[in-house]
Amino acid sequence: MTASASLSLETVRVALGARAYDILAGHGALSELGPRLSVMLKRPRAYVLTDETVKQHHAPKLEAAVSGAGVKLDWMALPPGEQTKTFAQLGNVLDWLLAGGADRGDVLIAFGGGVIGDMGGLAASLMKRGMGFVQVPTTLLAQVDSSVGGKTAVNTPRGKNLVGAFYQPRLVIADTGLLATLPERELKAGYAEILKYGLINDAPFFDWLATEGHKVLALEPDAVRHAVARSCAAKAAIVAEDETETGVRQLLNLGHTFGHALEAANAYGPDLLHGEAVALGMSLAFRYGAGLGVTPAADARRVAEVIGASGLPSDLRGRDRGRFTAPRLTELMQQDKKARGGRVPLILARGIGASYIHPDADLASIEAFLARELLETA
Repeated sequence: MTASASLSLETVRVALGARAYDILAGHGALSELGPRLSVMLKRPRAYVLTDETVKQHHAPKLEAAVSGAGVKLDWMALPPGEQTKTFAQLGNVLDWLLAGGADRGDVLIAFGGGVIGDMGGLAASLMKRGMGFVQVPTTLLAQVDSSVGGKTAVNTPRGKNLVGAFYQPRLVIADTGLLATLPERELKAGYAEILKYGLINDAPFFDWLATEGHKVLALEPDAVRHAVARSCAAKAAIVAEDETETGVRQLLNLGHTFGHALEAANAYGPDLLHGEAVALGMSLAFRYGAGLGVTPAADARRVAEVIGASGLPSDLRGRDRGRFTAPRLTELMQQDKKARGGRVPLILARGIGASYIHPDADLASIEAFLARELLETA
């Protein structure tokens, strides 16, 4: 990581050879978009995919950021929420780009949260077999996770992110000043992904979050910049080593196998945000590991305590027992894109900061574990 004193920004490089790119993190990072975008463009025009809420709050800021470079923006705003991430909406985005005359020399800016980033990236990868793509994430979750690493996808009724592609952006602008309009619940949902990086392989970072995390959630500029940049650096290092998730990149799925099943069981409804599902999934993963004897029980308890103290869910208490049943959740886990023959790879931990790939977790044992969890939190 490098720092820019003039703007108090940190730069994280995603080292992918000819496709390497920068992540700029910090308050005011958006001011860097115009100059960097202008050198990518063959004509002074870019396409912006956003959602209606982000456009209402932040469109003038994006327009101002590129106006000095003489770039004109063509906008499309989708309804907000996970329910937007569908084949039908992907078709609408592609039709908008085609109708607008977009070609492979143009750039699509994904200006929003993870839904917009995933949709925009997949649309860019498909548009005439690949147009330029820039991420300007406006949620904490997107700034530290979904905007980095090139995963793009849409959901299907059978599961989350089952249809997609790896397609890297050319630039990520993580302006932490844009987070000020986020509802508190959305902010906490993004914070779950920050906790994840400490739990994967950075115990000192998790310890720092346990004591200083309230400053991140309060959006204190230095704290949130540090948390975003350190998270991005952790993900960038893993992506550079394993871009297409055949090995170590699977560690980034800590909490996600449980979490995706919870989201699908909830029909991606607004009463369980992605980050909340990941927080709950991480706590479940640590407790499941403790039950197997691979995770210290004290670490599993501490993880649940830190997650709970952040205002995030750490158990299944209060969930609709009609939707959240052990057989249903296990069935959904079996539909995970990495599941094979009645077994599923899980990311477990030998301790905080010591996560590992458990390649063949038995779904029957997971179902029994979930049944106990549901009974104990009823």
